[in-house]
Amino acid sequence: MAPLATSMNKNERTRKGKKQHWLAPVAHVGSWLPLAYLVYAYWQNSLGIDPIREILFQTGTTALVLLVLSLAITPVKIMFGWNQLFTMRKWFGLYGFMYVTLHLLTFVWLDYGWDVAFIIDGIVNQRFVIVGFIAFLLLVPLAVTSTKGWQKRLGKRWVKLHKLSYLIVILALVHFFWLVKNVYTEPVIYAAIVGGLLLLRWKPVKLQVQRWQRQVKMRLRRAS
Repeated sequence: MAPLATSMNKNERTRKGKKQHWLAPVAHVGSWLPLAYLVYAYWQNSLGIDPIREILFQTGTTALVLLVLSLAITPVKIMFGWNQLFTMRKWFGLYGFMYVTLHLLTFVWLDYGWDVAFIIDGIVNQRFVIVGFIAFLLLVPLAVTSTKGWQKRLGKRWVKLHKLSYLIVILALVHFFWLVKNVYTEPVIYAAIVGGLLLLRWKPVKLQVQRWQRQVKMRLRRAS
């Protein structure tokens, strides 16, 4: 029985390794595709009548999707036990930061032309800009401390610091809601997804899901 169990464990690890090897390149390529599209569309002059607004929308939406994906890794691991996805949590967060930075650069450079007085006025007098800027500032220390070196230096404080990701995603959603004004369909969809992800992290729900997982595994073993 022991050799058979060892063989099964090796086969399972091999399958997981192959899945991770396949998923990581897809995730990286998928994260770069929106930027590649924007660059191509810009040079082809196909960003519509208001290209700056389109760039702002595309970079902002992509940033939100990637940050939500980063937040989704742990709940997916809880639900399905897909540990091989765990390494992508950091990368989705970093790609999200990259698109947030591009979003901010588009605002201060292409839209406001580096006019400091104009930029400050835009930040102060538009509440969605204030919230978005706060989200960016909170993302900076998370991006800087994303390496294993910083994780070792900070220890338990690293975990506490990176819990800011929940607040950042919520601020990004508020930014989105206030930006679109009366067209709430898309922000509501994102809010519902984030709400579900946060619910899965709530301890009673998390324990119930883990209990359900154990029951499913037991049934599968009995069936085999």
